[in-house]
Amino acid sequence: MEKNNPLYKEQGIHVISSLFTVEHGVVKVLLIKRKNEPYKDFWALVGGALYNNEDLETGIEREIEEKTGLTNLNLKLINVHGKVDRSPVMRMVAISYLGVIDINRVNFQESTLKTSAAEWFDIKDVKNLQLAYDHAEIIESAFHELKHQILKSNILTSLFPSGFTLPEIHQVYEAILEHPLDRRNFRRKLLSLNLVEDTGKYFNFAGKKPAKLYKFKENIEDTDIF
Repeated sequence: MEKNNPLYKEQGIHVISSLFTVEHGVVKVLLIKRKNEPYKDFWALVGGALYNNEDLETGIEREIEEKTGLTNLNLKLINVHGKVDRSPVMRMVAISYLGVIDINRVNFQESTLKTSAAEWFDIKDVKNLQLAYDHAEIIESAFHELKHQILKSNILTSLFPSGFTLPEIHQVYEAILEHPLDRRNFRRKLLSLNLVEDTGKYFNFAGKKPAKLYKFKENIEDTDIF
């Protein structure tokens, strides 16, 4: 590496998080509205520039906390976005993370020093928003990865920290995969893969028979669900 080569200068790293939830069968992504240039008043994914004295994980955790107040999230590094012109300021390579959150158990700050708003948006409505940088492309890539992850891992654990009923998890899979799944076949396959376990608890639906609560097992090996 030639340290003085001008082709090495004026480069930086963005750490970006695509944080998803599912509410009433609707997949949503968390976006913030920027206060500063570039892209002032544009909606954006939660993230920002990495400091040169921190590693990737520290950086993304700091950015999320600074701009939403959220901490202790389960994040997965999923992609790198490196188009030369993705930032108007300087060459910025984006490191993309994926997270899934239970919307009923988090309270994020709606405005911070660098943001004027924070909202959950239906994934289908994102295309109608004015987004900063290449965040539309990053969201599309992250949503595609989420579909892949729910077919091979227990990434949805954070969505149901207290457990879930089979109808609930069935609805979530249909929402994320964007197509219907046969109820009986889905339940049979999910229970046969050693991916979930019975918690021994029940959830009481009004006027209906109590339903068993299940949870995802820890430290499972990736497997094909469908």
